Amino acid sequence: MKVGICSLGCKVNIYESEVVTELLKNSGYEIVPFEEKADIYIINTCSVTNESDKKSRKMINRAKNNNRDAIIVVMGCYSQVNSDNIEADIVLGNKDKSKIVELIREYQKKKEHQKIIYDLSKVEFEKMEITKFASHTRGFVKIQDGCNAFCSYCIIPYVRGGVRSKKKEDVISEVSRLVEDGYKEIVLTGIHTGRYGIDIGTSLEELLEELVNIPNIYRLRLSSIEINEITPKIIALLKNNKVMAKHLHVPIQSGSSKILKLMNRRYNKEEFLDMVNNLKQIEDISLTTDLIVGFPNETEEDFNETIDTLNKINFTKIHTFPYSRRKGTLADKMDNQVPSEIKKERAHKIIELSNKSENKYYQSKIGKVYDGVVEIHKNGETIVHTTNFIPIIIEDTDVINNEIVSVKITEVRGLKVYGKIVRGD
Repeated sequence: MKVGICSLGCKVNIYESEVVTELLKNSGYEIVPFEEKADIYIINTCSVTNESDKKSRKMINRAKNNNRDAIIVVMGCYSQVNSDNIEADIVLGNKDKSKIVELIREYQKKKEHQKIIYDLSKVEFEKMEITKFASHTRGFVKIQDGCNAFCSYCIIPYVRGGVRSKKKEDVISEVSRLVEDGYKEIVLTGIHTGRYGIDIGTSLEELLEELVNIPNIYRLRLSSIEINEITPKIIALLKNNKVMAKHLHVPIQSGSSKILKLMNRRYNKEEFLDMVNNLKQIEDISLTTDLIVGFPNETEEDFNETIDTLNKINFTKIHTFPYSRRKGTLADKMDNQVPSEIKKERAHKIIELSNKSENKYYQSKIGKVYDGVVEIHKNGETIVHTTNFIPIIIEDTDVINNEIVSVKITEVRGLKVYGKIVRGD
């Protein structure tokens, strides 16, 4: 039977969809593009914003229109909090995705609609493992699920539950196997990655110290981490260990201490700046971030304070989001909601700032030589990602996918970086 899978949202969802894909393939199902006619459609949904909910509903409807007779499986974050409003054959929240094959077979046998939603405050980490990814250069490993932070704008603790961690030995085993199978770069991902291990008597820094010593591992990258969870040991690893990628994605969300407090972000502007100064002692470090503009009560003065903070930090790239009201969160009930046209205007200004910062960072690296893994994309473009996550476009034809090469940055055009391979004698 043919199965079309659509994955929306974060890297954790991508990982879980890859797990589902592998389980189905191993059980004899044929995976086809989601746009094609299939016997089964699986939509792994996102619910981080109201727009995410809309997109999830759109993809559910698209699957039904692709084939009215298909089995429709809706799972993930949107399902977790909206199960009563979803019409599908199988509705699954954020647990038991690893049982996808038996759930489908049970439905095929009994033709009975299934709705499986757990109280995620009372569940353990769902063990998932993967051996193959669509790309053979970068492998994702989910090490953690859930969040205990309860930022005032965020629904994630309610749809993902509390912090739950994969056993350290299971992470080490999965990473080791991926390395043995040829994956050059391993990306550790989770919902609140920096809190890894607090529920099982270990920590992220302890895990990293073991992972960097796995035989033949080339590069280890953190997908995202909160600034107040970067410990001295993690900084030391970033500074002194070549395996650790010299890039961190550290969400700031606002550069105003007043707004950060309303967001319940658990640090102020000064604390963020102090930690950034520590991180910038690491040679070639690249810092990227997430930023919300137009949060309730954000005045023009607060926004200008944010711009001033961003100018002091000089992030390589700023992923900017206009604040989106989310039913069920504290921020949704706050007074002084910012009009949408002002939010759009502020977002545009931050995007302009981000583009200038990104170009400036790339320009500063012209002439430098970095090593990285060759990625030959389907469109024919060949890219090498550096340790500090610069995507260098190369035109050399005598390369093979997944090869480790040294590249000299020769030119920057806007936000595109070009380079040439440097071969030894």
